[in-house]
Amino acid sequence: MGAQAVSQVADCRAVGQWRWPNWVGWASLLLCLGGLAHPARAQELPRRAPDLDRLTQELFAEIQSDQVPYEDLYETLLQYYQTPVNLNAASREELRALLLLSETQISNLLTHREASGPLLSLYELQAVLGWDLRTIYRVLPFVTVQADDPNRARGPLWQRIKNEENNALFVRYERVLQPRKGYAAADTFQGRLTSRYLGSPDKLLVRYRVSHAHDFSLGFSAEKDAGEALAWQPKQGQYGPDFLSAHFFLQERGRLKALAVGDYQLQFGQGLLLSSGLAVGKGAETITTLRRSSVGVRPYSALLENTFFRGAAATYQLAPRWEATAFASHKSIDANLQQRADSLTQYDEFGSSLQYTGFHRTAAELADRHALQETVAGGNLGYLSHDGALALGFTAVGTHYGTPLLKRAEPYNRYEFSGQNNLALGAHYSYVWRNLLLFGEVGRTSGGGLGTLNGLLASLGPRIDAAVLIRHYDVDFHTIYGNALSENSRNINESGLYLGLKVRPVTRWELSAYFDQFWFPWLRYRVGAPSRGDDALLRLAFTPTKTSLLYAQYRVRLKPRDLSSSLGRPVPLPGQQLRHSILVYYDTQPTLRLGLRTRLQASRLRDDDHLPWRSGYALSQDASVQVARRVQLTARYAVFDADDYDTRQYLFEQDVLYVVSIPALYGQGIRTYAIAQVSFSKHLTLWLRYANTHYRHQTTVGSGLEEIQGNVRSEIKMQVRYKL
Repeated sequence: MGAQAVSQVADCRAVGQWRWPNWVGWASLLLCLGGLAHPARAQELPRRAPDLDRLTQELFAEIQSDQVPYEDLYETLLQYYQTPVNLNAASREELRALLLLSETQISNLLTHREASGPLLSLYELQAVLGWDLRTIYRVLPFVTVQADDPNRARGPLWQRIKNEENNALFVRYERVLQPRKGYAAADTFQGRLTSRYLGSPDKLLVRYRVSHAHDFSLGFSAEKDAGEALAWQPKQGQYGPDFLSAHFFLQERGRLKALAVGDYQLQFGQGLLLSSGLAVGKGAETITTLRRSSVGVRPYSALLENTFFRGAAATYQLAPRWEATAFASHKSIDANLQQRADSLTQYDEFGSSLQYTGFHRTAAELADRHALQETVAGGNLGYLSHDGALALGFTAVGTHYGTPLLKRAEPYNRYEFSGQNNLALGAHYSYVWRNLLLFGEVGRTSGGGLGTLNGLLASLGPRIDAAVLIRHYDVDFHTIYGNALSENSRNINESGLYLGLKVRPVTRWELSAYFDQFWFPWLRYRVGAPSRGDDALLRLAFTPTKTSLLYAQYRVRLKPRDLSSSLGRPVPLPGQQLRHSILVYYDTQPTLRLGLRTRLQASRLRDDDHLPWRSGYALSQDASVQVARRVQLTARYAVFDADDYDTRQYLFEQDVLYVVSIPALYGQGIRTYAIAQVSFSKHLTLWLRYANTHYRHQTTVGSGLEEIQGNVRSEIKMQVRYKL
């Protein structure tokens, strides 16, 4: 890397700490740094763009998962690249939020910074205990080394926004080329449109954002999904595109630590009551992503239409060790409203379900659009000890719906939230002691439901890390914006024990594993009795060079599920679905211009001992070529074969910037795509993407309104970025 530069940095530190008279010491230090500047300029550590696709797969990607908010995670990592963390000023929580560093590495960096002063160069990271080359190369795109307050001399806010280089306007267009059933000529019944998309098959996006780390962020997004209509209907809350979002965010204004106006997210403690898109859950990274970081208020610029607050939030420093956050949000959300059908229902009108897809393409979807008013308000009081080892917090979240919620009268819905008001109170903590991190959160919601999770991360040695997490969520524990670690998609009706391990037996090799056992005290959807299950993963990774990665992963899941009545039973009975999954992945860069990625994954499952096994697999080969200084081409060829939807294979795909593509492939066929990235200038960049899925032994693709006559589905995508 830069051993000579590290040595020179160390020599300069020694000169500066020598007991010379003041003027001699400072003069010597300046001369030393002056001599360092010239060779360092030739060896300056380049801050290259991150390979977000590889990083996302390496840390978070699971074999079968459609519940992880990959888009929000992907965008969070991209924002860290565009507004990197300053290692000379970052707190423990900010370093945790990177999701890339162990607690020991974070502690060692803070100790090094306290003992030796601010880092003089990124090369100095090699001198931090526990920071190996793999860690440094992984974190480099997201960090920087600057003075403590680089914004002090940048002028007034309007001037900083005007002169900021980190700003860009994005325009994106997408379309499926084949005609789909939902866009055919409309059927009418008594003059009303039924079962057809009301808009065009084009998907459009316009987004702009300008931001600077620890200073400000300003942006807006406008999106029209395929099938949605562009309409100007102020009375229905639509002003052109179906989804509009905007935010204005300020940081570090004296005691005012953060101020958000517009759309924002909140994350405190372990996400039991408030959790943003930084939540990862169980995955290939078995240690560092287990604990959450209290990043507080964050601006929202993603396109998920149900994971944010709309209003205002502020964080204020009450005293040197105390901070308080207050927030208020009011927005219209999608819900299915119904009128009272019988005298047993206590409400004249109620919402039977909340809709989270964000699609408003048909008459039925439009009827649910923004049908329910939601008001959320609350706050957090946080304490941080002088040495940063102990952090405490207290959170309150109150939610009010304009129309009561009442779930369908199904047995599994017996303890679900009903009514208009919900109050959640909670406390969270984290404490670092030597090589141990203790963390946890406990909460209580209206009706008396309790939820808690408590964990321990331990460095058992220089090459061994371990984790333990215990969780319990009552059947009547209701949090609307909570997303702590769980097997369920929500923190309700679950208890569990998670054990994680990571071992680096020799240089370049890493073994990671977890075992998670969970219980469901009450019924669940498609599980008609209390149940339990297990989930285990084992991964072996080898990094032969700084640009290559090889890993193999095995996962086994035993999960409860009602068995089919086809087994001769009059009604479905709870059973266990057993799934085995394997994944082999190889990423290498044989030349500076060529990158290759190979991925093989397969799964095998059975719903009951008396039923046959079902299986699926996918094999893909990617190639990325820098054909010219401003032109990069990427392509994939993949084959897949899956018996049914339960054995579907999720293949993480490269896409245009800011877009995550993880299609679910089942049946038999071939999946290909190609991407061209052309940089016309430092201001203008163009992405073109074409993807095609060719199915065998099928006469139609998709179902319902998405049905295509034939055996091919093709998509095109174009995106333009203009840096102002």
